[in-house]
Amino acid sequence: MKINIFLILGVALFAVSCAERINQKQQLVNELNLSLQTEILDAWYPRSIDSVYGGFLSNFTFDWQPSGPQNKMIVTQTRHLWTLSEAAIFYQNDKYRKTADHAFQFLKNKMWDKQYGGFYTTLNREGEPGTTNFGGAKMAYGNAFGIYALVAYYNLTKNEEALELAKRTFLWLEKYSHDPVYSGYFNNLERNGNPLSAGRMEETPVERPEELPDYKRMSQKDQNTSIHVLEALKELYKVWPDELVKIRLNEVFNLISEKIVTPKGYLTLFLERDFTPISFRDFTEEIIRQNLSTDHVSFGHDIETGFLLLEAAHSLYGKIDKKTLALAKKMVDHTIDNGWDEKKGGIYDRGYYFQGSDTITIMHDAKVWWSEAEAMNALLLMSKLFPDEPKYREYFDKQWEYIQTFQIDHKHKGWYSEGIDKSPEQVSAPKGSDWKINYHNFRTMRNCIKMLRGDHELTTTKH
Repeated sequence: MKINIFLILGVALFAVSCAERINQKQQLVNELNLSLQTEILDAWYPRSIDSVYGGFLSNFTFDWQPSGPQNKMIVTQTRHLWTLSEAAIFYQNDKYRKTADHAFQFLKNKMWDKQYGGFYTTLNREGEPGTTNFGGAKMAYGNAFGIYALVAYYNLTKNEEALELAKRTFLWLEKYSHDPVYSGYFNNLERNGNPLSAGRMEETPVERPEELPDYKRMSQKDQNTSIHVLEALKELYKVWPDELVKIRLNEVFNLISEKIVTPKGYLTLFLERDFTPISFRDFTEEIIRQNLSTDHVSFGHDIETGFLLLEAAHSLYGKIDKKTLALAKKMVDHTIDNGWDEKKGGIYDRGYYFQGSDTITIMHDAKVWWSEAEAMNALLLMSKLFPDEPKYREYFDKQWEYIQTFQIDHKHKGWYSEGIDKSPEQVSAPKGSDWKINYHNFRTMRNCIKMLRGDHELTTTKH
C-alpha cells in the first residue's frame, strides 16, 4: 500500500492549525476572565458595599476613594443586584451570593415605596426620599431595572419573595406607566404614579429659541426606557410566563422594531406620545446643536438594541427569527459603517444626519465606556451568527484591543468613563457615579466568555 505523504502532511498541518486556534481561543477566554474578575468585579466589591446604611456607595474618585453625598439611585442599586446575582451564577461563588442578598434587602426594604408602590428614583445615603435629583419621583426606566435585577436574583436563589416583588413592579408599571391609548411606557412619574407632563428621562429642560414650534420641551416616550423595559420583560417572561407579560413584551418589541428604529438602522431618541419622532433636522445647524441631547444618532444605544432585540426574539419565539436577525445586523452595520474609528478602533458617541445629506456627521467623538462595552458584545455575537462574514470578528478583535489600551485603568482598576485616546483627562475623572457602575462591562465580558466557550444561548440555538 502506497502512503500519500502529502495527505499525511496536510492532515498534520490541519491538526496543528486547529490546535493553535483552540489554544488562541482559550488564551482569549483566560484574558477576558482575568480582566473581568480583577479589573471589574474586584474593583467594585467589597469597597462599594455600604455596611452602615445598606445598599451601595456610588461615588468614587479615579483611585477609588469614596466621595460626595453617596445618594442611593434606583439604577445604581438594581444594577449592583443584577451584576452580583449573575456573577454568583457564572462563577458559582458564595461571596457574590452574600453580597447579592445584601443588595436585595436594601432594594426591598428601602427603595420600594411602601405607600404608593414602585421604586423611588433617588434616596439619600440613609435611605430616605430627599430633594436631590428626582426626590420622591419614579421612573419606568428604574423600575424596569428593578424587574431585571429581581429576576436575576430569583434565578440565583429561587427566593419567591424576589419574584413576587418583580411581579408587583410589573403590575405597578402596567397601572401607572403603560399608555393604554398609544401603547409604550411613560418614563417620568410622580411619586403616586401619575405620569409627569414630560416623559423624558433627563430632568434638565432643553433651551431653544422662540421660533421653535410650541410643543412640549420634553418628549412623552423615549428609546432608552423602551429598550430597557424590553430587557426586563423578556427576563420576567422566562420565569413568569404570564399572558399579559407576553402581550407587553411583544408590544414593546414591535414598537422598537417598527416605530423607533429608523429605516437606516438607528434609533429615534425621543418621540411624542403617539410615537411621532422629535427631530430638529428642519432647523438651522445652530438650533440642532443646541438640542443635540434630544436628537442625534447614539451609536452605543443602536448597537446595544440590536443585541437586546435578538434576546427578546429568543424569549418570545425560542429562537431568533430571520426578520429580527436582519434588523439587528442592520443596526450593528450602521454603527460600524458610520461610527467606527478606523485608526484606533472604538465607536464614537454621537452623530447626526443633516438635512439633505445621507452622510453622517460625527458630533461628539468621545468613546463612552458603556458604548464600547456594548460594541464588543454585539460584534462577537454577529461573528457567531454570521460566520461567513469575517469582518465582525476582525472588528471584535480590534475593539478588545482598543478597550485594553484606552478604556481600562490597569493601574487603579475599573474602566475610564471615556476612552483616553480622545479624552485623556479621564485618567483623573471619577470611576463611579449614579450612572456608572459595572453592569454593561460585566455583561459584555461574561457574554463574550460564554460565546467563546460555546455556551451562549443566542449562538447555540437553531435559527
